[in-house]
Amino acid sequence: MTDKIIITFLGTGDSVPSRSRNHPAFLMTYKGENILVDCGEGTQRQFRKAGLNPCKITRILITHWHADHILGIPGMLKTLGLSGYNQILHIYCPKGTKILIEQLLNLFKIKTEYPLEIKEVKGKFFDTGDFYLEAESMTHGIPCNAYSFIKKERIRIDKKILEKLGIPEGPHLKELKERKNLTYNGKSYSFKKLTYQEKPLKVSFILDTSLNDRIIPFVMNSDILISESTFTSDLEKKAEEYKHLTVSQVAGIAKKAKVKRLFLVHISQRFSKDLKRVLEDSKRIFNSSYLPKDLEKIEL
Repeated sequence: MTDKIIITFLGTGDSVPSRSRNHPAFLMTYKGENILVDCGEGTQRQFRKAGLNPCKITRILITHWHADHILGIPGMLKTLGLSGYNQILHIYCPKGTKILIEQLLNLFKIKTEYPLEIKEVKGKFFDTGDFYLEAESMTHGIPCNAYSFIKKERIRIDKKILEKLGIPEGPHLKELKERKNLTYNGKSYSFKKLTYQEKPLKVSFILDTSLNDRIIPFVMNSDILISESTFTSDLEKKAEEYKHLTVSQVAGIAKKAKVKRLFLVHISQRFSKDLKRVLEDSKRIFNSSYLPKDLEKIEL
């Protein structure tokens, strides 16, 4: 188990997959959690290609009920059952869509032998004490959520300084975790000298929405923003028609929200031979823009 956050881009395409880009799906791994954001058709095979075990999934976050974002769910649930999945699978979705998941299970006659918990969410909906998840409503013509993962600010003990001072690890370090000075072998050590503050870390997902006033406050100060970028700037009218974002709009959001890094996904297959155009469209506004490939991983 690692303290690092690993994000695997399982699918970075849009509603029509291309030779190199599958339907949307993103896996975020942190400690014992494996959080899948959307589950487009073919996501199971992407897991295999990436060398990942789907039975380690703990939560699925559904952004909205469009086929390219959810058609992988029936097969995934069936595979988990056949593979001996034996923990609670938590599925989170926008308001009004729980019934659609239940209808999907009924349509494919899926009866899970493992517990399945489905919740419609908005605002903060899951908190471990170490990190929390939150959702915000977007505008896409149907109920739609954006999601953020926020690893909380915390105090860390500087093990290198402990080693220099000859202080071993053990229950006596509890005082430091409580922000108190440490007393060890009759000596007192300053809390500030032996610890450092680990800043909060935020990863946000915006998958399918038209431009709206809720996006910037929701993704503000994200270390990573993973956002749909379906249309280039010259196709703004088409983006409005289909309730999507243009690349320049996404880049402007990242700049105004003080995002550190922007990853462009949900790439239309119309740009398969001109990806440079998509990236340049974003970089002219927000230089820290990236165009990930399917199965690419990043660590934080």
